[in-house]
Amino acid sequence: MGANVMTEETRPARRPGRRAPEIRCRTGAGQAAPRGSAAPGTVSPGAGAPGAAVFDATGAWTSGPVAGLAIEVAERRPGTAVVTVTGEIDLHTADGLRARLVKAHGAGARRLVLDFAAVPFCDAAGLGALVGAHNEISATGGEIVLAGVRPAQLRLLRITGLHNLFAVHADVAAALAGQGSPTGSR
Repeated sequence: MGANVMTEETRPARRPGRRAPEIRCRTGAGQAAPRGSAAPGTVSPGAGAPGAAVFDATGAWTSGPVAGLAIEVAERRPGTAVVTVTGEIDLHTADGLRARLVKAHGAGARRLVLDFAAVPFCDAAGLGALVGAHNEISATGGEIVLAGVRPAQLRLLRITGLHNLFAVHADVAAALAGQGSPTGSR
């Protein structure tokens, strides 16, 4: 044998028991169960958590009560509804908001005026929910108009270019009167 040949005796020993870290969910199940079929002793996503999405009998997502977010819909004139949103719009409340907006449109309101005067915070998930609702509603001839948007939120709309997607008005009265949008959209 040559000097450069490694034999089994000279190979460095592998350290026993060294594996990649195992990733587990909070319940310790290790894997997510298929939709609508949680393993015994585990909780389906959102089950029992207020404001979370839950499964219905068919395995489809349904929206439960939106914790931390109050959404009131009032029809002001035929085809126009004012949706007053109170609370923070974030990852936990965004899907509930989108579902309620689509539902309000499906109930007959072609134009939705969203009153954001009582919304202190709206993150990227909230913006995504607004865009998702806009896409669904505009596909059937509807529109979403924003009113009472705070300066920090208006800045975020401008940075993301969403001021071109949504007409933004100073308040609900201006939105209902159809006055020009201060953001210059449309």
